[in-house]
Amino acid sequence: MLVVMNANATEGEIAGVVRVIESLGLRAHVMPGASRTAIGVTGNKGVISLQHFENLPGVAEAIRVTKPYKLITLDLKQERTIVDVGGAKIGNSSLAMIAGPCAIENRKQAFAIAEVVKGVGAKFFRGGAFKPRTSPYAFAGLGEEALKILVEIRERYGLKIVSEALDEPGVDLIEKYADMIQIGARNMQNYTLLRRVGRSKLPVLLKRGMAATLEEWLLAADQVVLCERGVRTFAQHTRNTLDLAAVPAVRRISHLPIIIDASHGTGKNYMVTPLARAGVAVGADGLMIEVHCKPEEALSDGAQALTLDEFEQMAKEVRAIHDVIS
Repeated sequence: MLVVMNANATEGEIAGVVRVIESLGLRAHVMPGASRTAIGVTGNKGVISLQHFENLPGVAEAIRVTKPYKLITLDLKQERTIVDVGGAKIGNSSLAMIAGPCAIENRKQAFAIAEVVKGVGAKFFRGGAFKPRTSPYAFAGLGEEALKILVEIRERYGLKIVSEALDEPGVDLIEKYADMIQIGARNMQNYTLLRRVGRSKLPVLLKRGMAATLEEWLLAADQVVLCERGVRTFAQHTRNTLDLAAVPAVRRISHLPIIIDASHGTGKNYMVTPLARAGVAVGADGLMIEVHCKPEEALSDGAQALTLDEFEQMAKEVRAIHDVIS
C-alpha cells in the first residue's frame, strides 16, 4: 500500500501516519519527493483497509499497490532515484561509467588500467578482489591485498571503487576498503547476503541472475543500482544474451537506475563496444566494462576485456550517443 501525503503535510502529520502503520504491526517507508511525501506500507499478510489512513491529518490518498515489489515502483516514487557514491552519481543526467579489470592481479596492472579509466573521464573503477569461479583451480582473486591496491587507486586518481562481495565476511571487507558493494549474478537471490548488504551504509550494485526473470530481479532490489549482465539462453554465439529490452522495461516499472554490463553480457571482446553503444541508446544510466592492459595474459575473463585503446575509443562513441539522446 502507498499513503500519499498532501503537499503541505507537516512533519508531525507524517510521523502520525507512521505511528498508525506501526501500530498495525506493519512497516512504514517514508519517501520524500520533490513536491510531496509518500509512505510505503509493507509487511501485511492480507488486504489492508484504506480507511485506516484516508482520514488521517495530512493524507491526500491511500493507494493499493498490487505489484509484489513495493518500494522500487513508480507508484511509490515518481522521481528517478539518484544513487550517490561518495559524490559520484548514478541515475542523474550524466552517463556513469564503471570500468576496470575483471580481477586485480597486481599493482602494476591495476594502476595502468586506472590511469586510462581516469583519462576518459570515468568516475568509477571496478576490480574483483574475490572471484567466484566455476573451477576450483582457476584464479580466485588476491582477497584483501587487492582491496588495498584499490584504495591506493582511489587515493591516486579519485576514482570510486566498486568491488564484489561473495559472502557476509566479504561485505565487512568491502565496507572497509571500497565505495560500492557489487552483488554478482550467482548471489542475486542469496537472501542471507542481501539482508546483510541491506544493513550496509554503502550503495549496492545488483547484477541480474543468469536465469532470473525481471520480477525475480526486482524482488531482490531495494534502493540499489540494477545491472543487466545477460541471461542464459540457447544462443551459442555469445557467453550470455544481453537483454537490452530490460532497460526500458525497468524504466516503465521502477525509479531505480539501471546500467548495462556489456562485457559479461557478450563474453567476446569484439561485441562489447557495439552492445555498449546499444545500451546507451536504449536509455541505460551507465555502463560496466572490463578493461585490461594485456587481455591475452589476463587471469580472469580476458576474452571479454577491451584493450586500453579500445576502451578509450568506446568511451568517445558512447558519450557521443548519450549527448544526442539526452
